[in-house]
Amino acid sequence: MRAKVSPLAWLVAIQFVSMGAMEMSGPFWPLHIRRLLGGDAHGLTALLSALVYAGPMVAAMLLTPFWGRIGDCTGHKPMVLRALLALALCQAAAAFTDNAWALVGIRLLQGGFAGFIAAAQAYAVAVSDPTRRGRTLSHLQSATAVGSLAGPVLGGWLMDVSGFAWLCLWAAAACLACALAALALPADAPSHRVRDAKSTQAGWPHGWLTGILLVIVLIQAAKMMPQPFFALYVSDVLHAPNWLVGASYAASAATLALSAPLWGRAFDRWQPARTLSVIEVVAWLCALTLALTALAGTWQGFVASRLVWGVWQGALLPVAYALIARTVPETGQGLALGLGNSAAKAGALVGTLLGAAGMGFFGLNAGFWLVAATYALAAAGIRFVRFHSTSPAPLSTRRASQARS
Repeated sequence: MRAKVSPLAWLVAIQFVSMGAMEMSGPFWPLHIRRLLGGDAHGLTALLSALVYAGPMVAAMLLTPFWGRIGDCTGHKPMVLRALLALALCQAAAAFTDNAWALVGIRLLQGGFAGFIAAAQAYAVAVSDPTRRGRTLSHLQSATAVGSLAGPVLGGWLMDVSGFAWLCLWAAAACLACALAALALPADAPSHRVRDAKSTQAGWPHGWLTGILLVIVLIQAAKMMPQPFFALYVSDVLHAPNWLVGASYAASAATLALSAPLWGRAFDRWQPARTLSVIEVVAWLCALTLALTALAGTWQGFVASRLVWGVWQGALLPVAYALIARTVPETGQGLALGLGNSAAKAGALVGTLLGAAGMGFFGLNAGFWLVAATYALAAAGIRFVRFHSTSPAPLSTRRASQARS
């Protein structure tokens, strides 16, 4: 048992450090682009600032399933190493470029060639106990949340003391160190290698998988919708200081990190059909919580609603990934989890665009009401999936049935 637990703990640590390193530069790309272009190119700054975020999401959405398919054929440890090295190289390249368009190109390459989260998930599924996959993926999600929380704070300090180039170099060094650490992970050796696309998808629950991908798109769109207007809302509507903008933003990430493993442990004991029904209930609770967020007239009530929202978030995306891992045959786990990550990127892109459009058409005051409505739509979509797709038995149950027969 210890031989299985130790690599997973090592992987969680690698995920925390690498995701923190990547998020160090996250808030500061538009500032660096504006500096490279000069103060007069406002329109071009806005365009490139949008591309520097949207471009990697689109590239990852298109290529992550391909890398997952390669991992199914060769093992997922090489894909973990590839992703970490790609992150390190792209961050180092960003540190040395002085051309804003080249910076966008580097970010596109990063999105296309990295895909670390999907690779780490597929590796974790390959080496973990099948009965613990929910909590395993939840621990990885918690590491991502904590890294995403700590990274911008450290990045802001580095930006102040050393500038953007050194910030990127430190991020590159951290990713390179993670790649060296990943060399210590044992190789995953699935018992059945994939020989062709037909064998990869033999026995796939196609309708079920399509439904879960739709669920991921819906819940990610709702989650990412506040991104364009969050800081403006807290500052202009609640009249909160800047430190409270950061604290309220971090509140949901903190409770997500704490709650995700607890949700994962609970869902590991339930059948997929029951799990999906609970996810529907949680989506309705998210809609209610975001309505309370919209009604909060003080920062205390706003922060409290953010803390509660983070608890519900721990039962959504990590559990959707776990449903994929528990119901798709092992020979296609990399491809299936890659599709799940692509669906998450698609949802994030849609949600960000909807949030920006909602802010433009309806104003800041309506922002969180629109998010609540989006969660209600997501809950209705989950109900549609529940009643129009047949949930398969978990892989462990199917293997037991095959052994008895």
